[in-house]
Amino acid sequence: MTPFDVTIKTPDGQQVVRVKRGVSIFLSKVTALDENDEVIGGFKQKFFSIGGKFDVLDKDEKPVCTLKGKWTGWDFRFMAEEKELAHVTKKWAGLGKELFTSADNYILEIAEDVPKDHVVRGLIMAAVMCIDMVLKE
Repeated sequence: MTPFDVTIKTPDGQQVVRVKRGVSIFLSKVTALDENDEVIGGFKQKFFSIGGKFDVLDKDEKPVCTLKGKWTGWDFRFMAEEKELAHVTKKWAGLGKELFTSADNYILEIAEDVPKDHVVRGLIMAAVMCIDMVLKE
């Protein structure tokens, strides 16, 4: 429900993608921005989705793909029709870290046939942050 503003940067400090959301009452709507803070798209949570589901939208708010998750755990897929564009899982960090911190590690695999310079890559990376912030927190 609380607003957030998260920036993903390279090791040398260059912004790759940024995600932000205002106050959310029922369904989250998140904006994704590129390295120049230009809107590249966003995410809109699906109502009554079991396990977590939201649409990944381009800058004109047209669906690019859908993030689908399983309610039983950490298995999320970015789907465009029947084609999988990417897959996200959570990496087990060990009992001590899992019980006593809120730090998480994720594994993101983007399909090789998704072009390297396509805007959907930035949207997928931004959406990974939203899985935790919107669906799991």
